[in-house]
Amino acid sequence: MMIAPVPRSIAAGKVAAHPKKLVVVGDSLVYGFGDPEGGGWVERLRRRSLSPHSSGPVIYNLGVRGDGVPQVAQRLSQEFRSRGELRNRIPDLLILSVGVNDSAQAGSKGGRNFTPFEIYQSKLDTLLTQVVSLCPVLFIGTVPVNEAAMPFAEILHYSHEQQYRYKQAAAQICQRRAVPYLDLFELWLSRGEQWWRSQLAEDGVHPNVSGHRAMLQDITNWQPFQAATDFAWVNLE
Repeated sequence: MMIAPVPRSIAAGKVAAHPKKLVVVGDSLVYGFGDPEGGGWVERLRRRSLSPHSSGPVIYNLGVRGDGVPQVAQRLSQEFRSRGELRNRIPDLLILSVGVNDSAQAGSKGGRNFTPFEIYQSKLDTLLTQVVSLCPVLFIGTVPVNEAAMPFAEILHYSHEQQYRYKQAAAQICQRRAVPYLDLFELWLSRGEQWWRSQLAEDGVHPNVSGHRAMLQDITNWQPFQAATDFAWVNLE
């Protein structure tokens, strides 16, 4: 993926500082699948910035169901440069959340990964190298799946073993690129099996209403998120 150079007017600081542009890019966890009540954690966050009196950012949800890292890398630049009143402006903050689909195995547990591991590593490293040159970036890791509910859509097998493999690679790449990484996989597992299973929809892959609420809480409690945003506008009540 090639990302166009930053326009001189932006680089020179001629674009008004407010409102800020916050872009969230990723897969169905960004899109909000599984939360018919609130539309997912990104939508729940966006609604808190809609008050006329809010100082919050303009938030764009660029989640696409089924995407992996190669698909996100292919569409990223064009999408965030063509959104609403802030089109042609780079984000003030870019949040990436992708990887669970890459780790899925086709046909059976032990089948080929949706994105071969080496390609996943290469694509993610290239993607992060490019986006960190444009704006601040945060990476939100995936939540654990319910292996007992597999296969998903009768063909895809998600597993903790493969999730761990892929999320460790993502965390290491983020560390090399100085991108803060929120490890939701380990955080949710630490709360116990009964708890994290209760946060997932019946398909075993997507968070349910409660799960998206929990994701929002975890993300907004995360110090790098608070440091990268004007946290005063977030009202979780």
